[in-house]
Amino acid sequence: MIAELQPKFKKVMIIDDNLTDLYISSRIIIKNNFGKKVLEYSSGKEALKYLQENQENVQLLPKVIFIDIYMPGMSGFEFLEEYNKLSPTLKKYCKTFIISSTIDDYDIIRARTNQNVVFFHVKPITKEFLTRIIAD
Repeated sequence: MIAELQPKFKKVMIIDDNLTDLYISSRIIIKNNFGKKVLEYSSGKEALKYLQENQENVQLLPKVIFIDIYMPGMSGFEFLEEYNKLSPTLKKYCKTFIISSTIDDYDIIRARTNQNVVFFHVKPITKEFLTRIIAD
Protein backbone atom coordinates (compact mmCIF):
# COMPACT_ATOMS: atom_id res chain seq x y z
CA MET A 1 0.00 0.00 0.00
CA ILE A 2 1.32 3.45 -0.93
CA ALA A 3 1.37 6.02 1.84
CA GLU A 4 -0.72 9.10 1.18
CA LEU A 5 1.42 12.02 0.06
CA GLN A 6 1.66 14.83 2.57
CA PRO A 7 1.19 18.39 1.31
CA LYS A 8 4.42 20.37 1.07
CA PHE A 9 3.02 23.35 2.99
CA LYS A 10 0.38 23.58 5.74
CA LYS A 11 -1.07 26.87 4.50
CA VAL A 12 -0.98 28.73 1.20
CA MET A 13 -2.70 32.07 0.55
CA ILE A 14 -4.10 33.22 -2.79
CA ILE A 15 -5.19 36.82 -3.33
CA ASP A 16 -7.06 37.33 -6.61
CA ASP A 17 -10.25 39.24 -7.38
CA ASN A 18 -11.07 36.83 -10.23
CA LEU A 19 -13.14 34.16 -8.47
CA THR A 20 -12.62 31.64 -11.28
CA ASP A 21 -8.83 32.00 -11.07
CA LEU A 22 -9.07 31.80 -7.29
CA TYR A 23 -11.04 28.54 -7.43
CA ILE A 24 -8.88 26.89 -10.11
CA SER A 25 -5.62 27.87 -8.40
CA SER A 26 -6.88 26.55 -5.09
CA ARG A 27 -7.84 23.21 -6.66
CA ILE A 28 -4.44 22.88 -8.37
CA ILE A 29 -2.65 23.60 -5.07
CA ILE A 30 -4.67 20.97 -3.18
CA LYS A 31 -4.66 18.36 -5.96
CA ASN A 32 -0.88 18.53 -6.35
CA ASN A 33 -0.17 18.29 -2.60
CA PHE A 34 1.38 21.76 -2.58
CA GLY A 35 -0.76 23.04 0.29
CA LYS A 36 -2.95 21.37 2.88
CA LYS A 37 -5.13 24.44 3.39
CA VAL A 38 -5.66 27.33 1.00
CA LEU A 39 -6.60 30.73 2.39
CA GLU A 40 -8.57 32.37 -0.44
CA TYR A 41 -9.01 36.13 -0.59
CA SER A 42 -10.58 38.20 -3.35
CA SER A 43 -9.42 41.40 -1.61
CA GLY A 44 -5.90 42.49 -0.76
CA LYS A 45 -7.24 44.46 2.21
CA GLU A 46 -8.88 41.39 3.74
CA ALA A 47 -5.77 39.27 3.22
CA LEU A 48 -3.62 41.98 4.77
CA LYS A 49 -5.96 42.15 7.78
CA TYR A 50 -5.52 38.40 8.33
CA LEU A 51 -1.73 38.73 8.11
CA GLN A 52 -1.67 41.72 10.48
CA GLU A 53 -3.76 39.88 13.07
CA ASN A 54 -1.57 36.77 12.93
CA GLN A 55 1.88 38.18 12.12
CA GLU A 56 3.53 36.83 15.26
CA ASN A 57 1.91 33.38 15.13
CA VAL A 58 3.65 31.36 12.41
CA GLN A 59 1.26 28.43 12.97
CA LEU A 60 -1.51 30.55 11.43
CA LEU A 61 0.56 32.11 8.65
CA PRO A 62 0.74 30.86 5.07
CA LYS A 63 4.19 29.75 3.97
CA VAL A 64 3.43 30.86 0.40
CA ILE A 65 1.38 33.85 -0.77
CA PHE A 66 0.28 34.15 -4.40
CA ILE A 67 -0.99 37.62 -5.30
CA ASP A 68 -2.42 39.15 -8.45
CA ILE A 69 -1.36 42.67 -9.47
CA TYR A 70 -4.57 44.19 -10.79
CA MET A 71 -7.36 44.20 -8.22
CA PRO A 72 -9.92 46.82 -7.20
CA GLY A 73 -9.54 48.49 -3.82
CA MET A 74 -5.91 47.49 -3.32
CA SER A 75 -3.58 46.43 -6.11
CA GLY A 76 -0.94 43.77 -5.61
CA PHE A 77 1.72 46.49 -5.45
CA GLU A 78 -0.24 48.42 -2.81
CA PHE A 79 -0.59 45.17 -0.88
CA LEU A 80 3.19 44.68 -1.04
CA GLU A 81 3.79 48.23 0.28
CA GLU A 82 1.66 47.42 3.35
CA TYR A 83 3.10 43.91 3.61
CA ASN A 84 6.56 45.47 3.90
CA LYS A 85 5.43 47.17 7.14
CA LEU A 86 4.59 43.84 8.80
CA SER A 87 6.80 42.10 11.33
CA PRO A 88 10.19 40.61 10.44
CA THR A 89 8.84 37.29 11.77
CA LEU A 90 6.12 37.24 9.12
CA LYS A 91 8.35 38.41 6.27
CA LYS A 92 10.95 35.79 7.11
CA TYR A 93 8.35 33.00 7.23
CA CYS A 94 6.09 33.91 4.28
CA LYS A 95 7.25 33.88 0.66
CA THR A 96 5.31 36.03 -1.82
CA PHE A 97 4.86 35.34 -5.51
CA ILE A 98 3.21 37.63 -8.06
CA ILE A 99 0.83 35.72 -10.31
CA SER A 100 -0.52 37.94 -13.06
CA SER A 101 -1.67 38.05 -16.65
CA THR A 102 0.04 41.41 -17.22
CA ILE A 103 2.22 41.91 -20.26
CA ASP A 104 3.35 45.37 -19.14
CA ASP A 105 7.16 45.33 -18.90
CA TYR A 106 7.09 47.99 -16.17
CA ASP A 107 4.85 45.78 -13.97
CA ILE A 108 7.05 42.75 -14.57
CA ILE A 109 10.25 44.63 -13.68
CA ARG A 110 8.56 46.20 -10.65
CA ALA A 111 7.45 42.76 -9.43
CA ARG A 112 10.83 41.14 -10.04
CA THR A 113 12.73 43.88 -8.22
CA ASN A 114 10.45 44.05 -5.16
CA GLN A 115 12.40 42.87 -2.10
CA ASN A 116 9.43 40.84 -0.85
CA VAL A 117 8.67 39.01 -4.11
CA VAL A 118 10.40 35.70 -4.69
CA PHE A 119 9.23 35.28 -8.27
CA PHE A 120 6.89 36.69 -10.94
CA HIS A 121 4.81 34.12 -12.83
CA VAL A 122 2.31 34.55 -15.64
CA LYS A 123 -1.14 33.12 -14.86
CA PRO A 124 -2.30 30.46 -14.44
CA ILE A 125 -0.70 28.56 -11.59
CA THR A 126 0.38 25.19 -12.98
CA LYS A 127 1.67 21.92 -11.56
CA GLU A 128 5.05 22.67 -13.16
CA PHE A 129 5.25 26.06 -11.47
CA LEU A 130 4.42 24.54 -8.07
CA THR A 131 7.05 21.85 -8.61
CA ARG A 132 9.62 24.53 -9.39
CA ILE A 133 8.83 26.37 -6.13
CA ILE A 134 9.30 23.16 -4.14
CA ALA A 135 12.59 22.43 -5.91
CA ASP A 136 14.10 25.85 -5.06
